[in-house]
Amino acid sequence: MIGAVVLAGCLLGQAIGARADDGMTFNVIDDRGVAVAIPAKPQKIAAVSYFAADVALALGLKPIATTYMVEGRHPDFLGGHLDDVKQIGQRATPNVELLAEARPDLTVAIRRYTEGNAQQYEKVAPYLAYDLELYADSDRTIAQLATILGQPKRGPELNAQFKQDLESFAAKAPKNTHPRFVVMWGGDIPWVFRSENMTAAILVALGGDNIAGQNPTPSVPGNWGMEMSLETMLEKDPEVIFVYDYGPERPQESNPIWQQLSAVKNGRVHYVGDHWVEAHGPIAREMVLREAAHLLYPQTFPAVDVKAEARKFIPAAIQ
Repeated sequence: MIGAVVLAGCLLGQAIGARADDGMTFNVIDDRGVAVAIPAKPQKIAAVSYFAADVALALGLKPIATTYMVEGRHPDFLGGHLDDVKQIGQRATPNVELLAEARPDLTVAIRRYTEGNAQQYEKVAPYLAYDLELYADSDRTIAQLATILGQPKRGPELNAQFKQDLESFAAKAPKNTHPRFVVMWGGDIPWVFRSENMTAAILVALGGDNIAGQNPTPSVPGNWGMEMSLETMLEKDPEVIFVYDYGPERPQESNPIWQQLSAVKNGRVHYVGDHWVEAHGPIAREMVLREAAHLLYPQTFPAVDVKAEARKFIPAAIQ
């Protein structure tokens, strides 16, 4: 017999955890507000973005398909475990035909990349779409997806561990210095991220001073970033710059103003890896924390071998 139970947030964990093996399906409410019927404890997970792959690996489950950030570039922060996983296209333009070939039980996606053609994804497999931008999105979605994957206790454990690690690193950071920083996409006019953004929030928690500041209008959806001219950036003059790295095209470097920035003069511009872009997963955020601590305070925290460090967060069954 097939039942349908509407589940959301942490309530989802108790229901699936108690009834994972009885053949039921469940209606899970995703960030579109849509109730999606999924099988209890799905095992064949496809990830549009690295988030679902990150959660799955942290739980000891290898995904069967994933998008990529840059073609041919495998993410170190997932320990090399996606090197042989089916690629279904760039995260902003996934190939639904390749997804169908993978035959997933469940597709987990970033909402903004997939909502426009949701019906195509729904024809392949049950499809969950999440908003993954803010720090507040991280714990919530990890807890929900861990529960969906049959490990309702593990999600809160991962969240508690990250909170403890973040507090531990912050406690060791120098107390009398607050490096000015910016997290940005490169371009003629860079796109910078406010402090509510997941990656920026980690840097702020470590004592950094985000020149982009906080969202002045929290009630406005999507107002978690903004364009900032290099002229404005020079006025605020960040001491450390983190640039999301999508390849060799770096037009901001051609602007003479770029060379006047303190971070550029002092060699503190860091082109960071894919986990900085998608920092919401349990492994990604731990790697960002460790790298960010070193890059903000290189005399206090050691450099990080991301691939080796990431493997410590992936169960032996995957290794």
